[in-house]
Amino acid sequence: MDLFYTCLLYVAILYVTIFLIRKHKSGSPGTNRNLPPGKTGYRPIIRETLDFVTAGRRGTPEKFVTDRTSRYSSDIFRTSLLGLGDVAVFCGPSGNKFIFSSENKDVTMWYPRSFKKVAEFPDPEAADNYSNDDGLRKTRGFTLEFTKPEALQRYIPIMDSMAKQHLEADWAPYQEVRAFPLIKKYTFAVSCHLLMSIQDPTQLARFKHNFALVTDGLISVPINFPGTAYNKAMRAGKSMRKDLLPIIKRRKKELVELKDEEDKMAAKDLLSRMLLAKDGQSGRPVMKEIEIGNTIISILTAGHNTTSTMTACVVNYLAMYPDVYEQVLKEQMEIVSSKGPDELLNWEDVQKMRYSWMVACEVMRLCPAGPGSYRDAIKDFTYSGFTIPKGWKTHWTMYSTHKDPRYFPDPDKLDPSRFEGSGPAPFTFVPFGGGPRICPGKEYARVLILVSMHNLVTKFRLKKAIPDEKISYGPFPIPANSFHICIEPRTKPRTLCVDWLYHAPSYS
Repeated sequence: MDLFYTCLLYVAILYVTIFLIRKHKSGSPGTNRNLPPGKTGYRPIIRETLDFVTAGRRGTPEKFVTDRTSRYSSDIFRTSLLGLGDVAVFCGPSGNKFIFSSENKDVTMWYPRSFKKVAEFPDPEAADNYSNDDGLRKTRGFTLEFTKPEALQRYIPIMDSMAKQHLEADWAPYQEVRAFPLIKKYTFAVSCHLLMSIQDPTQLARFKHNFALVTDGLISVPINFPGTAYNKAMRAGKSMRKDLLPIIKRRKKELVELKDEEDKMAAKDLLSRMLLAKDGQSGRPVMKEIEIGNTIISILTAGHNTTSTMTACVVNYLAMYPDVYEQVLKEQMEIVSSKGPDELLNWEDVQKMRYSWMVACEVMRLCPAGPGSYRDAIKDFTYSGFTIPKGWKTHWTMYSTHKDPRYFPDPDKLDPSRFEGSGPAPFTFVPFGGGPRICPGKEYARVLILVSMHNLVTKFRLKKAIPDEKISYGPFPIPANSFHICIEPRTKPRTLCVDWLYHAPSYS
């Protein structure tokens, strides 16, 4: 912790110096405009950043927002944060709606420089033009291809089969598990299988190790110095691309050798789809091999961490609330009873999991997988009587509505019934964003979460080993003990207990 604050101080000094130089050159434009209330500039930036980070580390990230909405305005406030500069934070359902509907009119998507450089998405040479690059549109297009309903229907039996294998190998032999890393392992394996048909355990382990370093450095201080998270992420990203290129070349050769066009189009994973995609006019491939590698890594980067975190949080809450677990179990057992002994789940089964999805939504409300996202103001515009200058960052955040008692009475209580009928008021529950930039992997996440819930509750009874386990946010949820859970098979008891944190078995 001391090292963190020391590093933060050095970065703050550097940032303030740059800030003052820019202010001097620009002559501080906009000082006479009616800016949103709050604190910006080089003096408040350290205090604001410390408050922001501290709220997350204490497990109450919403406190940063609620403190300022009560002090300044319930609609919008301004702040200054390291790496972002001046930020207008839009609050409440009206703020969410405005940002979601203003894409490419008043604002455009913004990513930290570390994210652009580490992900090399879509092109490391064009990182500063990231939001306007043609590669971004291609990637979003292929993501939509990957997550369309016809594709999801094919994925469900694969997810189900892999979940059964995963639970049998990594959960069933033990009485206690650290659910967080195990679920990440499972969801990563599913993603790699569906994206590239990678199943080799050694290859998966290497890929997963490098990917973990990449995700750790996505939102970091972009200082490329040995030992920093950013440097490790840059090196890991290069290693991933090096491993991916032979896979891409081999698949390309396999597709060329297929004579029948129907056989080619029957290719199920996204890698094959990308290799087969041709430009409608020239007939040339839509993407180069290096672009395909970047796109695959970027799709993993955008979706895996949030989906696996949401799934793990759902499992954690099922272990905390036995009554909710029993209701989910009842629903899932009705599905089991309607199927043959070895019959895998299908699309129709997932559509029947209504209560289970209500539970998942309520968990996402209480423990969102991310804080929201940022946009760049591409022109001066007005909101709620205040001017947001061109060049400012704008931020919509789930924390302004998800725990607001005006929209969710008794907001800290787990109550899946909030999602009965028409559910919460529009723009109050926004775990996937909204508008043109709504998460394209929303349905993929829903299916994977529900398939995971089905397999876990029908195979195990769950109980928290540490009832008051703390969750911090940095910015994603980080459980202090990796969601330490006691499991009991619903059929045959086990005697072996393992601490997955140290991978050291012990016997009770």
